[in-house]
This record gives sequence, structure tokens and C-alpha cells, in this order.
Amino acid sequence: MFQAVVFFDLDGTLMRDDKSVAPSSVQAIQQLKANQVLPVIATGRNVFEVRQIMRATGIDSIVSANGSYVAYQGHYLSAHEIDKDLLVDMTHFANQRHHALAYYNNAGFALTHQNALTVDNFETLKQTARVEPAFYRHQHVNFLLTFDPNEPAEYRQRYRGRLAFVRNNPRALDTMVWGVSKAVGIHDILTKAGLTNVPTYAFGDQLNDLEMFKAVQTPIAMGNGNPRVKRLAAYVTADNMHDGIRQGLRHFDLI
Repeated sequence: MFQAVVFFDLDGTLMRDDKSVAPSSVQAIQQLKANQVLPVIATGRNVFEVRQIMRATGIDSIVSANGSYVAYQGHYLSAHEIDKDLLVDMTHFANQRHHALAYYNNAGFALTHQNALTVDNFETLKQTARVEPAFYRHQHVNFLLTFDPNEPAEYRQRYRGRLAFVRNNPRALDTMVWGVSKAVGIHDILTKAGLTNVPTYAFGDQLNDLEMFKAVQTPIAMGNGNPRVKRLAAYVTADNMHDGIRQGLRHFDLI
């Protein structure tokens, strides 16, 4: 039986700025597992984007796409797909505003079209994006990136009660089924894996981690984190470039 569960955001948290994982963090996760503590990735990214990180760290449980797709010890647990009719409407609405969309599932993604924001985004992520406007018509979609650098008031008003929009970077909005968040994915893992009675911790740095912080007993903010995230934290550790993961785990005697 696990003694605790620790959820790790990726970008700006478990990952360094070059998208690698520090050797000290890999060693810390190995020590966590030896101490019967379950490490779980909790990220806005989808499974196909982080397989290399999962292999490098030995983590096989994941809350991906901000809770839209969840796996436990390598096995599928849950997914929250976006309805096809809603995707049709969302695509039309975004196209009217000349905003690009990226459609995602656990296996891959595609763009409606490219623009300066999409090029910048996927160069930063070191990913190759293909344009396939009809992707959503023949694939399951559980997550969108809506490329709008402005406050998405129009989207939030039109899709209230149907889609949730969370700013994760200056270029785009994470877009999920209404009510879905990292907190929902965490609940799925804890309940379906029988872990509701063990202590829970989470490391994060950005606004899409706020719901996760509210869902665990001990939230830990990275030194490079958003001020709102830090205010909600039980502890602020060092930044993602200076062994913040190891420091935070040691602070709470998890390793």
C-alpha cells in the first residue's frame, strides 16, 4: 500500500527550461518509489507528448490534458471527450475570429491552420504540428488549445457550462469539457485506485495548477511559480532550475 501520493506538474516544475528532467529529480522520484510513495504526473500536456519523460522518470501514472485523460500504473482510467457538435460550433466560432485551434487526444494532435502564435508555441515545445482541419471529425478529442492571446471573454460567455478555458501560456488557452481540471483527474486516480486515505502532495507553478493545489492536502509551489500559485502553497521550494523538486520532497520528509 502506498504511504503517500505526489502529483508533479511538468513545464516549469518537474521539467527544466530545456524540457529535460534534472538528474536530481529522477533520483528523488526513484527514492520516492522505494519509500512506497506513488509519483503521478499531472500536466496540461497529453500522454503522447510526455512518454519520454515517463520513461526517463519511471512514472507510469498520469493526469494528462488537465484531467481530460487519466491512467494509473500504465492502465487507462478515464477520459472526458468533447462532444462532436460542440467541436463543430467551437471550430466555426474560432475560424470567424481567425484563431487557430489544436485538437488533441492521448495519441496525437492537429491544427486548423498555422499562424505566428502556433509556430511560436510548437517551436517552444520542440514539437512538429501538422495542419488537418477535419481531424476532429474522425478522431476522439478530449482537449483543445485555443490560440488567443487576449482575455477570452467571448469564448467564456458563449461556452459557459460547456467548455472551460484556462490560460497556460501567453499564446493559447487550455480548453476542456466544463468542470474538468487537474483536480478531476486527481479525484479519478485517488478514488478508482483506492488511495483516498493516503496523504497527498502536489508540485506546480502556473494557473492551471490552482485546482490541483485545492485538491491535495499539501500544495508545493516552485520558486519560479505564478504569485497566485505561491499564495496557495503550503511551501515554496526552489525553482525548476535549482533542484526545487528534491528540496520540496526533503522538506516534507518524503525522501
